[in-house]
Amino acid sequence: MTKQSVVVPEAAVATLPPPNSAPLLPPYPPPRALPLPGVAASGMRGKRYLQAQMDHIAPARGMMINGLVESMRASSPTHAKAAAALAAAGVDEERQAWMAKHPSALDRFDQVVAAASKGKQIVVFLDYDGTLSPIVDDPDAAYMSDTMRRAVRSVAKHFPTAIVSGRCRDKVFEFVKLAELYYAGSHGMDIKGPAKASRHTKAKAKRVLFQPASEFLPMIEQVHESLIEKTKCVPGAKVENNKFCVSVHFRCVDEKSWGALADIVKSVLKDYPKLKLTQGRMVFEVRPTIKWDKGKALEFLLESLGFADCADVLPVYIGDDRTDEDAFKVLRKRGQGVGILVSKYPKDTHASYSLQEPAEASRSLLLAVCYCYLPSTSSHSLSPGTTRRRPLLPPLAAATLTSSLSFVMEFLLRLVEWERLTKARPKW
Repeated sequence: MTKQSVVVPEAAVATLPPPNSAPLLPPYPPPRALPLPGVAASGMRGKRYLQAQMDHIAPARGMMINGLVESMRASSPTHAKAAAALAAAGVDEERQAWMAKHPSALDRFDQVVAAASKGKQIVVFLDYDGTLSPIVDDPDAAYMSDTMRRAVRSVAKHFPTAIVSGRCRDKVFEFVKLAELYYAGSHGMDIKGPAKASRHTKAKAKRVLFQPASEFLPMIEQVHESLIEKTKCVPGAKVENNKFCVSVHFRCVDEKSWGALADIVKSVLKDYPKLKLTQGRMVFEVRPTIKWDKGKALEFLLESLGFADCADVLPVYIGDDRTDEDAFKVLRKRGQGVGILVSKYPKDTHASYSLQEPAEASRSLLLAVCYCYLPSTSSHSLSPGTTRRRPLLPPLAAATLTSSLSFVMEFLLRLVEWERLTKARPKW
């Protein structure tokens, strides 16, 4: 990764190169139609001429919006109709084939940490929505459970840990409330490290504050205000300002209105060529066209921690969204690190492992009987270095977690237990 300063002045942002790849979504508006054969020759003018042109344009534009609606459906793996179709289409064989390529990170835990057993430093990267908190209808209510917070805090005591989210960094911090973590909000376009130096970082580590898209803030604010006003006519649509990107959630929008919502979003963006439209789980993302994403954020954080081009590090990234694929791709390209996809259904991914929701509801209670070595929270003191083996979660707390989040928590706490028990890693 190219070396760069950690604190970037706004004037330097303009030097970032534009992306080389083509836009992910079709351009808006559609190209102006050429005169129809025979129309110009007929001398047709006025309303009849315009109507003929519109009759020619409408099918192409309809195909464009329909394609976007299909993409919206594809971003909704838990959609009721999709679930019914999967259940009726012999999913078992498909799931088995997919699991062979992306085995459970819990079942293959020893394999996951094998590289770290050779003396490598684990660095943990976590998405927020759908990974640490449940996916909910109201994005402002995606609260993190106390039990999950305790698990993440335990992980951060042993490994450098970062939250990488599409959310506004400040909002993610309000949800997580752990000052010892690194936070990368707005898909990595707003990165900040802990105020206090961590014992995990190397001597060449840097203080972290990085905002490569500062020049786009006025533009993002304009688009946010415009989308709030224009989506009022679509019941259930929610527009969220995530500082360096704008999210348009359609989880609560009737599927019949998806096309209208897509049309509105694209019509707003036609006046902002420096912004692009991408999709996540049931959400449109309006983002600057700079070449920056969660994968770039992962590389930047590794460099900030002193692990740039370092062979003795093992990045572990856990996420559930298509935007996390950028980080999975980076790990694949590096040939170093572990990508873990949290997903109930098989889908294309660059992750190496998976954490899935099982069909059996009883598996969601797994943590009620799971034990793990963790520092005691009791007020009674123990001998130095002593740990108390105890239940990880009370049964009621475990029952309230969705199974996928239970799997994420179990994996994180197994990392903690493995770290405490192994003596292979060098002391930093």
